[in-house]
Amino acid sequence: MARIAIGGFQHETNTFAPIKADYRSFVEPGGWPGLTRGPAILKTLIGMNLPIAGFIEAARGGHELVPLAWAQATPAAHVTEDAFERIVGAILEDLRAALPVDAVYLDLHGAMVCEHLEDGEGEILARVRDAIGPGVPLAASLDLHANVTPRMVEQADLLIAYRTYPHIDMAGTGARTARYLESILAGRRMEGRAYRKLPFLIPLQAGCTMTEPARSLYGRLDEIEADQSASVSFAAGFGPADIWECGPAVLAYAPTQAAADRAADTLSAEIQDREADFVSPVWSPEDAVAHAMARAAGAGKPMVLADFQDNPGGGGSSDTVGLLTALVARDAQDAALAILFDPEAAAAAHRAGPGATLNIGLGAKSGMPGHTPLEGTFEVERLGDGCFTCTGPFARGRTMELGPMALLRLGGVRVVVASRKTQAADQEIFRHLGIEPSQQKILALKSSVHFRADFAPIAEEILVVKAPGANAIDYSELSYRNLRPGVRLMPMGPAFGA
Repeated sequence: MARIAIGGFQHETNTFAPIKADYRSFVEPGGWPGLTRGPAILKTLIGMNLPIAGFIEAARGGHELVPLAWAQATPAAHVTEDAFERIVGAILEDLRAALPVDAVYLDLHGAMVCEHLEDGEGEILARVRDAIGPGVPLAASLDLHANVTPRMVEQADLLIAYRTYPHIDMAGTGARTARYLESILAGRRMEGRAYRKLPFLIPLQAGCTMTEPARSLYGRLDEIEADQSASVSFAAGFGPADIWECGPAVLAYAPTQAAADRAADTLSAEIQDREADFVSPVWSPEDAVAHAMARAAGAGKPMVLADFQDNPGGGGSSDTVGLLTALVARDAQDAALAILFDPEAAAAAHRAGPGATLNIGLGAKSGMPGHTPLEGTFEVERLGDGCFTCTGPFARGRTMELGPMALLRLGGVRVVVASRKTQAADQEIFRHLGIEPSQQKILALKSSVHFRADFAPIAEEILVVKAPGANAIDYSELSYRNLRPGVRLMPMGPAFGA
C-alpha cells in the first residue's frame, strides 16, 4: 500500500477575456465546487465527473490517500497573483505536513495563465517537485485543452490528458492516471518521454470528438498505445491564451525512449495530415435564427444554436445579447436561451415576483465595447434558487449553486437568468425553472461544445453561431503578442509573426 498525496488546482485562462479570476472565484461554489481542503475532498467530490473523483475511486481501495487542497473556477482572464499564491500555498502547506509520501497526484488543467506567470501548471509542478524531491513519482491529469509546456513535461513523471470533448471522461482520466501511477510504484518506470508541439492552433468547435477529424484522431490513441506499450495524449490546446507555448501538443511515455518517440511521431504526423479537416463552418446570428425558424416549423426536435463566443466555459462574460436580440427581432416562438448572467435582473425579478413585468435593460453589464443591454418589458414567469444537481454526461453529479435565478419572457423568447456564471451544458439548467428542453422549438445555449453531450441527443440540428463575446471563434482576429512566431493562427491559416 502506497501513501499518495492528492490535490488539484484548475483554471482555463482566456487572456483576452475582460474579467480576471480572483481568490473569491475559486472559493465560492457556482458551476464548480468551491475550494475544498483536507478530508472533505474524499467526501465532497466523490461521484462527480471530475478527474480527482475518478482517481480517488480507482486508488482508495489499495492505497492511503492524503488529501491536500483542490480548487477550480469558471474560465476567465488571468488568475490573480493573490489567488495563485494562496491556493498553491495551501497545497504545499498540506503536502509538507504530510511528508513523507510515496507519490503525488494533481488534478490540473494545463492552460492556467497568471498575472505574474505564463505557465501556471509548470510552476505548480516545480514547487511540488521541490517539496518532494526527485525520487518521488509525480503524476497529473490534464484537460484536453492544456497548453502543455516543456517545464510541465520536465517536472512531472507522467501527464495524461482527457480524450473527449465534451469532457465526459474527466473521472475516467483520473482513474487512468491512477492505474499508470500504480504501475510506476510497482517498478514499471516510463523511462522514455516524448513531447511534440504542433504548428497550428485548433479552434474549439473543430476539436469536438463527436465530429471529424477529432473523433478519428482520438480513436487512434488506444491503437498507438498498444503498439508501443505507451501512454499517449493529444492535448489540443486552448487558443485564446497569449503565451509562447499556446497550442496543441502530443505526449508519449513508454518503457524506452525509442518507443515514446515512435508513438509521438506517429500521432503528430496523423494530426498534421488532417489539418485542413479542422476548418468548420459558423453562422451569423441573423442567418442562424432564420434557418432555425424555417427548420423548426416541421421539426420534431429543437433546433440548437450554440452562442459560441459568449461561452463562460471559454472566458466569455455570458451576458452578451447578440443572439438573443436576433431571436427577438425575428419574433421567434417557443425559443429559450440559457444562461444569461445578470445578477441585477435576477434580483429585480425576485423582488417583483412571478407574473410581474420588468422594464429593464437585460444583459451586457460586463462592459464589452460596443455592446448594450436589450431593452424591453419582460414578464417574470418563474423563479429559482439556483441549486440543482446536473444529470447529463458532462456535469454529472455536480451540484450547481448559481444564486437567484429567473425565467424571463419577451414575446415568444424565454431567457434563463442567473446570478453566477456557468455554461449551459446540462438540461437541468432549464428544468430548474420549469422548462422541458426537448419540448422547445429553438434552444440557444451559451456554450461552445460541452452542451453536445446532453443536448445532441434531443437536437434536430446544431448550428455554431458567431455572436459577440470574448471566447473568439477565429483566432486570426485576436491581437497576440507573446505567441511563438510561425504558429498558424487557424488551420491552414496565416502564421503569427510571418
